[in-house]
Amino acid sequence: MAAVKLRSGWDRLRYAAMFEATLLAMMIPAGSLVFDKPPEEIGLLGLALCGKALVMSLLYNWAFDRIDARRGRVASDRSHLGRIVHAVGFEVTLTLTSLPLYVFWLGIGVAEALAADVVVTTFVVCWTWAYTLAYDRAFPVGGGAAAA
Repeated sequence: MAAVKLRSGWDRLRYAAMFEATLLAMMIPAGSLVFDKPPEEIGLLGLALCGKALVMSLLYNWAFDRIDARRGRVASDRSHLGRIVHAVGFEVTLTLTSLPLYVFWLGIGVAEALAADVVVTTFVVCWTWAYTLAYDRAFPVGGGAAAA
């Protein structure tokens, strides 16, 4: 069996940075309205969550790509079910590590933080699926910038 080509570290970084930037641009105004907090405060929370998510994205996607490679697939050829498993698994991991930040930053209880995170996570799971599909089409593994 031929070796399966994987994304480079720089490609993973570009993927994660672009994902987080577009997500922040959508979530800061919404969070400011929902929590009745200034955009700067929500923006700082968003940056903290994005920083954590960026590191976790690099690690999670590296591991998930290795699993795909063992099965003879490249990430850009992942099935729709594979994309759903990828997105949901990532968001569950993020939820477990985000709840303490919500509680501390927003001064809310764990139940309220979990409710807020469920809403955010639902949006982010959908965004992850759509963004990753678009990214894979724009930067396929083995072609163009993804191969660099």
